[in-house]
Amino acid sequence: MWANAFASIDLLFICTVYFVGVASPGPANLAIMVTAMQTGRKQATLLAVGIECGSLIWGVLAGFGLAAVMATYSEFLIIMKILAGIYLLWLAYKTARSALSKGDDIKSNLEICESDGLKYFSRGVFLHLTNPKAIFVWLSIISIGIPAGATTTSIFIVVLYCSIISTIVFVGYALLFSTKIARNMYFKIRRGFDAVMCMCFGYAGLKLLIGKSGAQSP
Repeated sequence: MWANAFASIDLLFICTVYFVGVASPGPANLAIMVTAMQTGRKQATLLAVGIECGSLIWGVLAGFGLAAVMATYSEFLIIMKILAGIYLLWLAYKTARSALSKGDDIKSNLEICESDGLKYFSRGVFLHLTNPKAIFVWLSIISIGIPAGATTTSIFIVVLYCSIISTIVFVGYALLFSTKIARNMYFKIRRGFDAVMCMCFGYAGLKLLIGKSGAQSP
């Protein structure tokens, strides 16, 4: 059964396409990167795991056709875009405050962040569950990689392998940008870096809020 399932899908092509999509810069990766440099490895890893959980949920829903059903309801997508846009603007506000604050203020907040670790996990889940593009990315992966009439095993294999890839990418971002070298470099260029991230989050949030409400391609 497993051999037939593997033979029915082009797993290498699927994994390559998915890796390119998940590793490219986007709100999730930027959020992990900023969190890693600002607050440390534990918080960034929890955020990454939360984002991965959100991605896995969409993967399962897409694999069994539920995401396609939800994507046909424009009202549902509009609500998601509004929530995602507001959250990205909130991230822009947070990074703007960081850019305007003193370095000593940032370092003094690290102990507070340690006690709020689980909040980063929930933020990661929320960030990905409210991302409309996540639906269409998974729908694209399922549509191009799984033939019509594919077995449940084939769907499970695709979701499993893509989830492993996204976990490696997201946690890799957390580990890479929470290194001592990366964090020291961040504190040296903190104001400029946070200002750039503020503009990135703000642009993405405004694009979701004032952009067209139709379906977007991944």
